[in-house]
Amino acid sequence: MNTTPPFPPELWEQTPLAVREYIRTLEARVAELEATVQRLLERLQQDSQNSSRPPSSDPPQALAKRARRGPSGRKRGGQPGHPGQTRALVPMEEVDTVVPVKPQQCRRCQYPLQGEDPQPHRHQVTEVPPIKPHVTEYQLHQLCCPACGMLTRADLPGGVSPGGFGPRVHAIVALCTGAYRLSKRTTQEVMADLFGLPLSLGTIPHLEQATAQAVAAPVADAQAYVRAQRVAHLDETGWREGHTRAWLWVAVTTWVTVFLVRLSRGAKVAEELLGERFCGILVTDRWSAYTWYPTRWRQVCWAHLLRDFEAMSERGGRSQEVGEALREQARQMFHAWHRVRDGTLPHAAFRVLMRPMRRQVARLLKAGQTCGVAKTEGVCREVLKVYDALWTFVRVEGVEPTNNTAERAIRPGGLWRKGSFGTQSAQGSRFVEAMMTVVATLKQQQRHVLAYLTDACQAAYTGLPAPSLLPCRPEAEEDLPTAA
Repeated sequence: MNTTPPFPPELWEQTPLAVREYIRTLEARVAELEATVQRLLERLQQDSQNSSRPPSSDPPQALAKRARRGPSGRKRGGQPGHPGQTRALVPMEEVDTVVPVKPQQCRRCQYPLQGEDPQPHRHQVTEVPPIKPHVTEYQLHQLCCPACGMLTRADLPGGVSPGGFGPRVHAIVALCTGAYRLSKRTTQEVMADLFGLPLSLGTIPHLEQATAQAVAAPVADAQAYVRAQRVAHLDETGWREGHTRAWLWVAVTTWVTVFLVRLSRGAKVAEELLGERFCGILVTDRWSAYTWYPTRWRQVCWAHLLRDFEAMSERGGRSQEVGEALREQARQMFHAWHRVRDGTLPHAAFRVLMRPMRRQVARLLKAGQTCGVAKTEGVCREVLKVYDALWTFVRVEGVEPTNNTAERAIRPGGLWRKGSFGTQSAQGSRFVEAMMTVVATLKQQQRHVLAYLTDACQAAYTGLPAPSLLPCRPEAEEDLPTAA
């Protein structure tokens, strides 16, 4: 609030005390309203370039801010010299039916043609035949003992589902609701339309829970595996469990990704994901739930920083100068980092290149603490608290400067939440955790999700352990190179 009297000193001294207090009250109210207006204007100007909002939420005016390239003069589609993308032919040994087609006569003079073409042109048509469920009936006889009169009914053979559906039906339903994010009613329609298999709506949650239980042990092993890795990317997004606010958490490593749904966004969940003995590099944003981990072994996301610098540059005054300078430093860093990733710049040379930039960024952040714009000053103070965590990727090879890996992994969870508004119970949340863990991990390892779920459900019927989610590749167990 402005403490300077609004009138000349002699006139202010003649003003009654009650009037002075009223004026000061009005001044405080005006200052509060101005701050509120400033916050609302800044929120109105937020988009995917200066905040954590997704690009899909950008208003039309945000597109005008982006630099648009002019027309190149080239036609649409593939350009000359671009390798074409054609569907590969199925090997002959996998073809179901071969139909030889021979010309009957010459197309010029109509002379009759005979003989064989040793290398005929191959044209393949792939079709899906009508699917009819295969129903197996087990007739369990009940016989009477001639000695004691006791009635005995036969048990189901080993490996037979005790319910009314086999392992592949369990897997397909879990895929529809848990990977393709279809509603239960839509899944019911898919099963009837594509497979000729009518299901009641109440049956679908039972099949989901049976599948979640079948993969419970591999999911637990995946969580233990993540806690032993040298680099982990963590992120979280909003969720709903019934009428309670919750959060969906993710931890991503090179070969395994795990998810948790919890009613907290606090540090205890992050510790649960990583375990008490985690000693690797933690890549995150600046959310307070990660401050318990040593700053030296954290990597703060530069994509978030770049959006913060963009927001600073839009606030005008000294904040704009600091924000534009920091934004330019970040862009230079990313340009050099892309060269490291494509192999044109050795990491040792990149480390040397970053030394003057680190000093310049520190100087700009310190200047931003006194720029006169409260929001910018607060962000600069916050970043300086974790300043060492900005440069872990420079010290340690194999660490990314952004947390985009975790943000991409958790994006399907956000789409799931938008379509279903979360889950209705803790059991539903356990299904979400299990299915998202299984699907994300198998895709990382390029393994077939439906085949895995079918095998896991079949193993549950036979009492055998489910297939592992852990990688079997030797390179997956290699440690991260030590810090320089």
